[in-house]
Amino acid sequence: MDGVFSKILNLTLYNSIHSRIYYFYNNMWYDNLFAEMEKNKNAEQAKKMSAYMKNKFVFLGIPKPKLNEIIKPYIKEGKKHDLDWKFVNICWKKDYREAQYAAVEYLESLIKLLTNDDLPMLKKLIVTKSWWDTTDSIDAIIGKIVLNNKKTEKEMLKWSKDENIWVRRVAVDFQLQYKEKTNQKLFEQIIVNNFGTDEFFINKAIGWSLREYSKTNKKWVKDFINKYKDRLHKLSVKEASKYL
Repeated sequence: MDGVFSKILNLTLYNSIHSRIYYFYNNMWYDNLFAEMEKNKNAEQAKKMSAYMKNKFVFLGIPKPKLNEIIKPYIKEGKKHDLDWKFVNICWKKDYREAQYAAVEYLESLIKLLTNDDLPMLKKLIVTKSWWDTTDSIDAIIGKIVLNNKKTEKEMLKWSKDENIWVRRVAVDFQLQYKEKTNQKLFEQIIVNNFGTDEFFINKAIGWSLREYSKTNKKWVKDFINKYKDRLHKLSVKEASKYL
């Protein structure tokens, strides 16, 4: 009898372990997220949201407060696990824009786990389905990575010369929240690297970043504008001068 009982016990343990392994590989913390998002679609709102983004993307039509309400419990669960780039990539492949927003929220929630090793993946997101909405959120994430690892500043200098305008925009703006921690020399060189372009999103970013830094160091920004007044685009000067 002891032998039979032992076999039954071992079989029970085997089935339990096997079921857990099966669940782990076939059920992820985000399994129901997309279905829940799709259940909350609003065709009329979707048209308005798409129009606001120049009809570049399809939307489900979920307002941001409602979207945050939907994704919050999933992100809370996701934070219990290792950083999951598979989830991020699934989000980026979805047709509707809200999925990309969910991915950005997820990355922001796990910012402490992101390192310079994640820069290539983040760059891939920047150049895929590119527009200011996702790019300007990712640049804040990258800003925190660079602040924690000064060696990556050299990479930002490379990005400032990239052929992709959105990568260059991130290079211009990644120090946006740095205030007194801004690397002025790097900031100046990155902007100089982008002189001579008529690209709206670059010139806007230059002005925006200078305007933001003027709240911390007004004199530096004034001196910068005077130094490069013949090379700065008029849009950049207009934006940068707002608080001077």
